[in-house]
Amino acid sequence: MKRYGGFPHWIRVAAGLEPDEAVVVNVEAGDPLPRREGFAGVIVTGSAAMVTDRHDWSERSAEWLRDAAHEGMSLLGICYGHQLLAHALGGEVDYNPAGRESGTVHIDLHPQAGDDPLFAALPSRFLAHATHVQTVAKPPRDATVLAKSEQDACHAFRWRDRAWGVQFHPEFATHHMRGYVHARADHLRSEGRCPRSISREVTAAPQARKLLRRFVRHARGLHAR
Repeated sequence: MKRYGGFPHWIRVAAGLEPDEAVVVNVEAGDPLPRREGFAGVIVTGSAAMVTDRHDWSERSAEWLRDAAHEGMSLLGICYGHQLLAHALGGEVDYNPAGRESGTVHIDLHPQAGDDPLFAALPSRFLAHATHVQTVAKPPRDATVLAKSEQDACHAFRWRDRAWGVQFHPEFATHHMRGYVHARADHLRSEGRCPRSISREVTAAPQARKLLRRFVRHARGLHAR
């Protein structure tokens, strides 16, 4: 996967941002959390870590996100970021009792997504790429669950009116998803899954990818007020 870059690069490209329009902060690697002033929004990436491990860098990030959310900053958490945001706002994260979700999956929107700023223009069912073993077991208070999949009851939520979490990866293209299936092949086999079949069923997910640009436009619009 390294030849493709990493989460910040994939997200920036999918979101239509130029290099000088985004600041990357790797808290796990020791980067200090930034001041919030001047940013239109924040996107929290995926991670190989587990929210339930309560690493120091993760808990500090959760505190930062909690304060940012209560200050009204536009936030979007992806996969680990989705779970971390839920944890920061009082929700519960745990291992998914349905097991690992991997590959291109169907996302079903709930009716309340119909008037959501990010999800309203999406079809009621669309494809997205997912790879995770933990899930938002209990959404935060004041959160609205917007979407589910066959294996995950909380694939997307909105907290109040400016913070979102999505369990799927809108930044993934098909080569990213197949790369993750290949990288997790031994885990999948040990869980009775067939990596080759999952990889064959990976297909484009253009509707999910649109979510990043919609978030950027929405955050910039709110920031300009």
